[in-house]
Amino acid sequence: MSRPSSTGPSANKPCSKQPPPQPQHTPSPAAPPAAATISAAGPGSSAVPAAAAVISGPGGGGGAGPVSPQHHELTSLFECPVCFDYVLPPILQCQAGHLVCNQCRQKLSCCPTCRGALTPSIRNLAMEKVASAVLFPCKDRGSQPWKLLETLGALQENTSPGWAQWLKPAIPALWEAVAGGSRGQEIETILANTYATTGCSLTLHHTEKPEHEDICEYRPYSCPCPGASCKWQGSLEAVMSHLMHAHKSITTLQGEDIVFLATDINLPGAVDWVMMQSCFGHHFMLVLEKQEKYEGHQQFFAIVLLIGTRKQAENFAYRLELNGNRRRLTWEATPRSIHDGVAAAIMNSDCLVFDTAIAHLFADNGNLGINVTISTCCP
Repeated sequence: MSRPSSTGPSANKPCSKQPPPQPQHTPSPAAPPAAATISAAGPGSSAVPAAAAVISGPGGGGGAGPVSPQHHELTSLFECPVCFDYVLPPILQCQAGHLVCNQCRQKLSCCPTCRGALTPSIRNLAMEKVASAVLFPCKDRGSQPWKLLETLGALQENTSPGWAQWLKPAIPALWEAVAGGSRGQEIETILANTYATTGCSLTLHHTEKPEHEDICEYRPYSCPCPGASCKWQGSLEAVMSHLMHAHKSITTLQGEDIVFLATDINLPGAVDWVMMQSCFGHHFMLVLEKQEKYEGHQQFFAIVLLIGTRKQAENFAYRLELNGNRRRLTWEATPRSIHDGVAAAIMNSDCLVFDTAIAHLFADNGNLGINVTISTCCP
């Protein structure tokens, strides 16, 4: 038998542990699309010969597997001292020869190594040639615990906010924690979220690295809540814990067949309704959004996302169904991973889409019930 869930307008009402037959939780105004957010050594003379020895396999293409000590020693020359990612072409140096990646360089006013001036821009063509002969690990590659330990040690020895001032524009969360006197687990969590400790084993040419990292399954997960300004990022295993502690208004129902009751669908402006469904040992996020994609034309978008990877999502299917007044509207699809997010599905209309006229055909006193069924796919 289906279990109803609903969303209502009273955000400040406390939730009882055993809700009435048609519990209501609050729809939160979605942020406008433009404001929506999901919420940082110098080369040696033997670098070039070593680079040729690092490349393995025909064509010098990317690969996976253990990295040799020689390879690590060479790629470490390219490590940015701020974010620990790699300094890739075009490579610029300070007047003393120290390197910093282009992303961090744009946020800094002085060299993080010697505190010297970063201007004028000086191109290091020799290091660019070496970079073209080296395969770089994906930034979500695992096993950089020594970087965490080194940074933690430095934070303990240099606790004044002035010392960490250069962190502020590059890694805001870490700066705020240091300046606020945070220690221990909070600092370690920020670092773990900033620098991957487990994950991708690919090594790639620097021209292939950015494109791969945009779709890498091991990149940090962002908070999946739509229309929110939450900037949380972390591992997949930490997503549910984050939702339970930071987004307590989200209701979770058990079972593969439930009813998601969205209340007050006539509220003006952009609105979203969110709930969780737990079944088959996994958690699914159900999202209904109302947006004005075209001027004067509001549309509803309903989708199911898996709190899991893309590969895991392929093992499931979901069905959304609107029933009423001898009418039925059904959408069936494979759930998206939260790595893909709601925005991408809405942009491609890869979800249940209907306008306000259709919504009113199935609504009852401004409330819209959506039957949600999760099933496993046959191998």
